[in-house]
Amino acid sequence: MTWEEFEAQAKICRACGLCETRRNVVIGRGSKNLNRILFVGEGPGENEDRQGVPFVGQAGRLLDLALNALEFLPEDYYIANIVKCRPPQNRIPADDECEACLPLLRQQFLLLRPAIVVSLGAVAAKNLIGKDAKISNVRGQWFNKGGTVFTATYHPAAVLRDEDKKTDFYYDLKQVKTAFDEYRKRK
Repeated sequence: MTWEEFEAQAKICRACGLCETRRNVVIGRGSKNLNRILFVGEGPGENEDRQGVPFVGQAGRLLDLALNALEFLPEDYYIANIVKCRPPQNRIPADDECEACLPLLRQQFLLLRPAIVVSLGAVAAKNLIGKDAKISNVRGQWFNKGGTVFTATYHPAAVLRDEDKKTDFYYDLKQVKTAFDEYRKRK
């Protein structure tokens, strides 16, 4: 499947009830180059739903600020979400909504073949690292799954709500940058 075919398929998805209230299907943003970093959040918020692009609200601005400060290059990463449609009132996506949307994320994964996957927050960690994953226990750890390394950190929105998480969030992203730089040197 090509990116164009994937995006056309995603835009008509009706796999769960979130399609009933969406303005836009929020697919992703960033580099579609292979072997990069895939950041995965939980789902689009109001700004993302309006613009059709993930992480464009306050949380996205914080993520961009941190990535820029750590000198990630725009071609180093792609950003997506577990669910592609905004849950009403920005609530946490239900398990069945995540399950319905995971095939789309798996297709993005196949198209990108990322070297590193970073779960941003509890919902992403639970769906990508393990159903029992708690963000406070898995953040900053590394998991090898089929030759791809996974890690997790706090969702930027959680960092905005709790400044005490800021240092850990930045440290986790710094570790991702170090791991990616090492990966790039080996390639």
